[in-house]
Amino acid sequence: MGREFIPLFDEWAEFYDETVSGHDVEYKEVFEKYEEILDLVAQKSNGRVLEFGVGTGNLTEKLIGLGREVYGVEPSKVMREKTKARFMNLDLYDGDFIQFPNLHGKIDSIVSTYAFHHLTDDEKDTAIKLYSELLDTGGKIVFADTAFLNERDRNERHRIVKEQGYENLLKDLQSEYYTTLEILKQIFEINGFQVNFEKLNSYVWLMEAVKEK
Repeated sequence: MGREFIPLFDEWAEFYDETVSGHDVEYKEVFEKYEEILDLVAQKSNGRVLEFGVGTGNLTEKLIGLGREVYGVEPSKVMREKTKARFMNLDLYDGDFIQFPNLHGKIDSIVSTYAFHHLTDDEKDTAIKLYSELLDTGGKIVFADTAFLNERDRNERHRIVKEQGYENLLKDLQSEYYTTLEILKQIFEINGFQVNFEKLNSYVWLMEAVKEK
């Protein structure tokens, strides 16, 4: 459920915004067009929004700016404290993609950026099945995260990163649960969603899924 990464989140909280701003050369391509990616995810959401992996609140800010009613879920206490300091009135909960408090009322959109890879493929399936039960027909899931077209694409990306000498990024790509579009498509469709993918930079894909029935 991604909670094995909480110590990393707590440690990263102090430097997260610096990393996404492109100051870490190893992760510069991963976070290329970061603000545009957040804007796009926020714009594709609608109504009452459930956000997973709130982090320091950068996507949250975009959502609130568009007038969305936001419920945030974040497993890291340090991250939650930073976000709560920015948005005093935000409904922010301790939880993860699978375990989170019951929310009152209908959810129209579920969003997340740079976080879904913390789940194994089986956990991703569990999560999407749960969201299918939360959303009415026409409800949306809008995620942006690193993924690969297929295994060949994954291996080629690993080769490039190794050649660049980016040891930390390579370790990240090999140790976390980054998956392929082939697997994601299957997961969404099995659980009743029509999904479309759009590549946003060398690493990140937009995943826009609409519940069909």
